[in-house]
Amino acid sequence: MTTHPTPPDHLHAPAYWSRKAIVPGIYAISPMLPGTIAFGLAFGALCAQKNFTLGEVQVMMAFVYGGLSQFVAIQSWPDTLTLSSIATLALLTTTVNIRFSLMSASLRPWFGTLPAWQSYPSMLLVTDGGWLAATRYRNYGGADASFFVGGGILLYVVWFLSSVPGFLIAGQLSDPKKYGVDLIMPAFYAAMLVPAWKGPRLAIPWLVAGIVALTVHWLMPGWWFIITGALAGAISAGLMDEPATQDERPA
Repeated sequence: MTTHPTPPDHLHAPAYWSRKAIVPGIYAISPMLPGTIAFGLAFGALCAQKNFTLGEVQVMMAFVYGGLSQFVAIQSWPDTLTLSSIATLALLTTTVNIRFSLMSASLRPWFGTLPAWQSYPSMLLVTDGGWLAATRYRNYGGADASFFVGGGILLYVVWFLSSVPGFLIAGQLSDPKKYGVDLIMPAFYAAMLVPAWKGPRLAIPWLVAGIVALTVHWLMPGWWFIITGALAGAISAGLMDEPATQDERPA
């Protein structure tokens, strides 16, 4: 006989708002601020090297808030925008950002208990680090939505402002390897894998995605390695069976 375990009661606790969780939310997100600042500096410098104006950079920072997808878009930005180049940019950024849809969906049991006009705008603040902090808080019984939103707003403001000095000192960052700026993105996402580790079996899709991405990057120019790696990882994860838990094993 197979039984299905009931999720802990705290995972069903409805969301609410209070001031008490704002400071803890900011405290939980604070270790990510140095990386966010470095990320923003590098992005501002890249935009300056691509001949964007500071105003254009700030408009993108204010309305896009995509992190890695912004790097991908600027690095592949064509000299002349055409319908095909715009479609390529849209496909690339969609592929990079699709993870935010999954992250937002995972927060639905929590934020879905709020009115739509409160829950959906909150999802605009979803980031990799913010999502990890929020899910850890939720797993320990937290339900105050201010924890997630308070930290998310801080990250947004820091990200927005950090691009300005990066843009202004772009000449000194013309060689990213000189200051190790080129290692920011790999180091950040490698660190993101640590709390997501759930054993070697569930890491197989990571391995598949990495191998496919590196192979395509070696064989083809451009950013196709991102799309193919993401698809390969997603497909391999979808084909895997979930391991049975102790409560789900036949009696």
